[in-house]
Amino acid sequence: MSGETILTINGGSSTIKFSVYRVGDSLSRGLTGKVDRIGGSGTRLTFCEQDSEESTTLDIDATDYASTVDFFVDWLQTNEVLDSVNAIGHRVVHGMQYTMPELVTQELIDELYRISPYAPSHLPGEIALIEALRTRSPNLPQVVCFDTAFHRTMPRVATLLPIPRRYESKGVQRYGFHGLSYEYLMQELNRMGDPAAVSGRVILAHLGNGASMAAVRDGQCIDTSMGFTPSAGLPMSTRTGDLDPGLFRFLTQHEGMTADQFDQMVNHESGMLGVSETSSDMRDLLAVEATDIRATEAIALFCYQAKKCIGAYVAALGGLDTLVFAGGIGEHSPVIRVRICEGLKYLGIELNEKRNLENSPMISPMVARVGVRIIPTNEEVVLAQSVSETVAKLVKIFDPHSPKVSTTSATKQGT
Repeated sequence: MSGETILTINGGSSTIKFSVYRVGDSLSRGLTGKVDRIGGSGTRLTFCEQDSEESTTLDIDATDYASTVDFFVDWLQTNEVLDSVNAIGHRVVHGMQYTMPELVTQELIDELYRISPYAPSHLPGEIALIEALRTRSPNLPQVVCFDTAFHRTMPRVATLLPIPRRYESKGVQRYGFHGLSYEYLMQELNRMGDPAAVSGRVILAHLGNGASMAAVRDGQCIDTSMGFTPSAGLPMSTRTGDLDPGLFRFLTQHEGMTADQFDQMVNHESGMLGVSETSSDMRDLLAVEATDIRATEAIALFCYQAKKCIGAYVAALGGLDTLVFAGGIGEHSPVIRVRICEGLKYLGIELNEKRNLENSPMISPMVARVGVRIIPTNEEVVLAQSVSETVAKLVKIFDPHSPKVSTTSATKQGT
């Protein structure tokens, strides 16, 4: 697919991020942008052309996700983006048993509708984007890449939930998320020549608004902190992370809370925001921690739980060779990295103060037992790579000597 262009779309619950990549010896990015504040006031589209340092912002008169999707697809069509690309790639948060990227077919769309209850905050919007683009450009191949696929190598013991076995047949198990980010981080580790990427023990810490960790042995994921939903695991900007299930009964009985209200609290009103009562942004909390005990405790909780997760994964891996920090917090907050790693020297985890403050690619001492790295993650690159490989392999639509294969049918992999 060399010389072709790919549109990548990362649809979240309140944002849509997009980029256009040209495929060659390496991927080069052109147009990039995002739609944010979807479903609230001030919905806007911000984009930047290739090689431009200035961005353009357009206000969007949309009241919900569906009308925002209509505006976004109209904008893509009006600005001839759809005419300029050869394929589209989507990040889809949940893929159940899928292990590989999939060409969009009606069968796949029907399956995504079926599993929508497993990710109600994400899948409906992602499906809406796929269908809207399919309607406007029915001959343009679309490929979905599942955030859960990276974790399909986890051993069975890591996927089981300790509830009645009958629920497993309904798909209730631990899945894990942030998979595209983790795939990119492992690619980069391998590119850097870190032997642990192929035959070693790695902990990947994706710390941002959403936060999770993954334990990887010999290139394969063996455990991850998120579970049946992205709400599990570490405390996050507005999500609780792991929570005692008995709290639901207590709040329903004593606060009259409904299931929907509980879900709203767990995903949008908790985490750093809930504990601090002021902000979900780690930068804001660090700025006031000296004078606000609530901010101090929110930060301490985040770092404490992250430290515990590292300890647990060292145990699961049987040791550690490389620790990687990624995500907005992991890449840009030296003080948080220090607090997470403090006291872990007995595991071989140490930081070089100067390199850590400079956010250097390697922040551990050169003689440390464990290499501690910072790798800026890039889910969009993984999307573009996956689309290029999938379309070339499954459809061969860009080979002028091969007949074009209809996107109304394709083989379902890994189910």
